[in-house]
Amino acid sequence: MNHTVIVGTGSHIPSVVVPNDAFLRHEFHGPDQKPIAKSNAEILKQFESITGIRERRYVPEDLVTSDIAFDAARKALESSGIDRESLDYIIVAHNFGDVRSGSTRSDLVPALAARVKNKLEIENPFCVAVDVIFGCPGWLQGVILADSMIRAGDIRRAMVIGADTLSRISDPHDRDSLIYADGAGATILEARATKAGILSRCVRSDTLEHSSMLRMGHSYKDEAFLEALFLKMEGRKLYKYALQTVAGAIKQCLDCAKLDIRDVKKVLIHQANGKMDEAILGALYELYGIDSPPPEVMPMTISWLGNSSVATIPTMLDLICRGEMRGHAIGSGDVLVFASVGAGMHINAVVYRQP
Repeated sequence: MNHTVIVGTGSHIPSVVVPNDAFLRHEFHGPDQKPIAKSNAEILKQFESITGIRERRYVPEDLVTSDIAFDAARKALESSGIDRESLDYIIVAHNFGDVRSGSTRSDLVPALAARVKNKLEIENPFCVAVDVIFGCPGWLQGVILADSMIRAGDIRRAMVIGADTLSRISDPHDRDSLIYADGAGATILEARATKAGILSRCVRSDTLEHSSMLRMGHSYKDEAFLEALFLKMEGRKLYKYALQTVAGAIKQCLDCAKLDIRDVKKVLIHQANGKMDEAILGALYELYGIDSPPPEVMPMTISWLGNSSVATIPTMLDLICRGEMRGHAIGSGDVLVFASVGAGMHINAVVYRQP
């Protein structure tokens, strides 16, 4: 049986570095529209202690999401060495389309995948270009969808990209917006006759009671943006939900692959909040009766890249594959876990063995 193997990676890390102290003069309000009583220095100190974020990356004014998705795709193709015309599918995971600087309006037609295919100058009409909107787990869901088609024998090669420019839909008066960042990551997947590659996957959508924890809403300083909508988050509820569900989903995925957490070399989890990710990892190891995870099992980029949504895992994977994350490497036979949680609420996980 063919298994799905990652044969190329690429990423775009935006050039604009935004440290926490760039927000010292911001005017932060609460959901009640009233200014927060704490000083900005206090807000930023507490924010960094909870999330681990010291800085984040924003795209410059002349770029949009499809531009950085294309750049990551171009690099992934270069690293894979394959002919771009041999791609059967291009899947772009995002959440807001192309949002121009100075606007909060989403531009979704044509699909970003179609725009990326155009920028890549791919002529093959049977290379299908499709978007996935699945919250922060979107890139991993694209991988799962591509894996399903590869296992079914419908396609041989697919490119899966995760790209977002969250800075364009962040409310400047909401301190939660300090989390959000921009970025893009891409992977090339290929069918190979091997026992390595994707071994198992798990997905769940808890929409009945949890769909409103991440949503679009008005600015906390409403008179400043009368019609605009921004990304809003119920952070405490989201944190609790993630701790209750993500570790179990990962264990379900490992059980399906007939593997134990002790077999896992790296856990690449969506970089949403440093403390939350550490708590999820601790909860996962507790399910196996292990008090504390081994050091270096969970690479982290959130301190300097922030939360770039669908881009976080493929960007991190690319940095490791290129030897640009000190202390982290992936060798033949290593077992990796990819996992994400986000708007929906959605959770997904994939167990992968490096060929």
